[in-house]
Amino acid sequence: MLRIGINGFGRIGRAIYRVNQDKKYFEVVAINDINPDIDNIAYTLNYDTLYGRIKEIFSSDKATNTIYNTQNSIKVFHEKHVDEVDWKSVGVDVVIDASGVLDNVMRARKNMQKNNLKKVVITHSPEKGIDQHIVMGANEESLDLSKHDIISSSICDAVAIAPVLKHIDSFFGVENGYITTLHPWLNYQNLMDGSASSWSVPGEIFHHYALGRSVIGNMIPKPTSAINATCKVLDNITEEMIGSFSYRTPTAIVGSADITLNLKRKTNKDEIIKMLSEVEKKQTLNIIHNNIEPLVSLDFKGFDYSTVVDHRWTEVVQGGVLKLVLWYDNEWGYSARAVDLIKLIESKIS
Repeated sequence: MLRIGINGFGRIGRAIYRVNQDKKYFEVVAINDINPDIDNIAYTLNYDTLYGRIKEIFSSDKATNTIYNTQNSIKVFHEKHVDEVDWKSVGVDVVIDASGVLDNVMRARKNMQKNNLKKVVITHSPEKGIDQHIVMGANEESLDLSKHDIISSSICDAVAIAPVLKHIDSFFGVENGYITTLHPWLNYQNLMDGSASSWSVPGEIFHHYALGRSVIGNMIPKPTSAINATCKVLDNITEEMIGSFSYRTPTAIVGSADITLNLKRKTNKDEIIKMLSEVEKKQTLNIIHNNIEPLVSLDFKGFDYSTVVDHRWTEVVQGGVLKLVLWYDNEWGYSARAVDLIKLIESKIS
C-alpha cells in the first residue's frame, strides 16, 4: 500500500482523505498545510458543513505535530513550499498536491528528487510542469510511469465532461459544439464585493472584476478552463471545436454542464441513451451514471460518480444536434477519481 502525503489540506485535500477512508486504497501518513494551528487542521477534517462529521474523530498532539485516531496517525507540516517538507522522514511514496498553487507545481520535480518520491499528483490542470494529464474514464490507458512523474488529475469539470465527450465522439463523431458550466462558489471568492484574488498565484489580483463580487445571490459569468483541460486528455477534441462559458453560482456544491454538440452521424435520443447505458454497464469504475429521476443539484451531493447524465433533458434536434445536461459533485466525485488514479499508479508501480 502506497504511503501518501497531501500538500494543501483544503476542500480537495480533505475530500481525498475522506473518500479514501472508505476505499482504503492507500495510507495517508503526512499533511502539509500553511495553517499553523494543528487543532484547527484536525477540526476541519472532523467536521464539514457539506459532508458531515467524519466517522472517527481526530485528536491533535502538538508535541509530536500529529493528528491521530485509533486508525491513523498523520504527521503535520506547515511549510510554505512543497519541496521544503521533509516527506522522506515519514516514508512518503507519492505526494498529492492539492494546494492549487502554481509555484508548487514548478517545485514538484525538485520535491521528487529531494524526497525520493515515486510520483507527484497535481489536482488541477496547469499549462506547464506536467508530464501527463489523466482523466479516469477518458485516457488513463495513456499513463506510462517510465515517462510520467508529475501527473495531473485534471479539474472537476473535465473529469465530468471528458468521459462523456469521448464516447459521444467515438460513436457519433463531434463536429463542434458549445458547453456552459454552472460551478458552485470557491473559497477564494468574496462574501461581500471586493477585488478578485488569485488562489493559484497568491497575492495576484484578477482583472476579471465581476469575479470579485459577492457570491451570495449573484450568478457571476466568467471564462472557464473546462474545455482547455478536456482537450488535454482527448486527442480528437480541440479548443477550436468547442466553445465554452461558465456561471459561478450562489450554491455550495454540485456543478452542472449544459452541452450542445453538432454530430457527424445522424442519431436519435433513444440511441444516445442506449449507448450511454451500455457504457455504464461495462465500466469498471464509477465514471458515468444515467439518470431519469426528477432530481435537483443537492441530490448529487456526495455521489462518487464522475458525472451523471440527466436524460430528462437529453434531446436530438433534426438528427444532428445533441443536447446533454450533466451533474457532478465537484469535490467528492472529483476526489474519488483522484483516489482511483493513485490506485492505478500503485498497480503500475507494483
